[in-house]
Amino acid sequence: MPSRTFLTTILLGLVALCCAACVGSSPTPLAPALRGSIGVPHHGVITDAVELPRQGEGYRLLRSNGVRWGTAGLVAAVQRAAAEVARARPGGEPLLVGDLSARFGGATRGHRSHRTGRDADLLLYALTPDGRPARSPGFIEFGPDGLARIDDSGDAERRASPPGAQEYVRLDVERTWLLVKSLVRSPDAHVQWLFFARWLEALVIEYARARGEDPELIWYAESVLLQPGDSTAHADHLHLRVACTPDEFLSGCLGGGPYWPWLPAVPQLVAPADSDLAAAILDDLLPGGAAAGSRVAAPDSAL
Repeated sequence: MPSRTFLTTILLGLVALCCAACVGSSPTPLAPALRGSIGVPHHGVITDAVELPRQGEGYRLLRSNGVRWGTAGLVAAVQRAAAEVARARPGGEPLLVGDLSARFGGATRGHRSHRTGRDADLLLYALTPDGRPARSPGFIEFGPDGLARIDDSGDAERRASPPGAQEYVRLDVERTWLLVKSLVRSPDAHVQWLFFARWLEALVIEYARARGEDPELIWYAESVLLQPGDSTAHADHLHLRVACTPDEFLSGCLGGGPYWPWLPAVPQLVAPADSDLAAAILDDLLPGGAAAGSRVAAPDSAL
């Protein structure tokens, strides 16, 4: 006859498999506390998402594909930043906002992340070569000189130009810095990353230093601005990712990068000892003290 220890081991294994299969990274009747931004940005979902309106003060959506949902903090941060830039420099073209997340998160076409409502693509402000505000050229890469070349073949308004004509635009460094500045200082959400090509970051940070901006603010911006190593350089847009709040952390929001020291502290969870975890599971499954024999008594010095 199998020993109780052997049966206990088998039982614990079955319980662990069932829990892993049922809970996963989504809210279920077995894990009702999982709400909001759940999991890591490249493997998760979102509940209670907030929709970013098609247009608002200082911005409009690039696409009408429904991928415009995010956490309340993310949506508010984008709206606030676009409005602040528009008020500081009126008369320019609006910020074009690309994809956020789908209504319930998960995989979306063209993205590895954008799954938990914490990511947003923000296209870059542009100027004509002589310094006038220009309509955003879309996802067009800007070079180290801050210039981007646009072929007229993809734009109905530019097709009236002579065949083969090309147009250049340059990065609006001033408004791009104002956007970064607003996001870094946002009271609505805390920036975890701003993915951006390093040569464009250099232009923006040098501009901020030349303006005499607060060195601590510049340090924050330099910390979160990053050219990713596992995707494109992001020379055609800013990829905003916000951090989990302490409350979101307790509800299933996970990692995705460093948690900067200036952000609110998140709870530090300590895993129970294996013996205590096993005993707790068995006590629930086998009431009446059946699991008492599986408990490991603590030494007197630890009591």
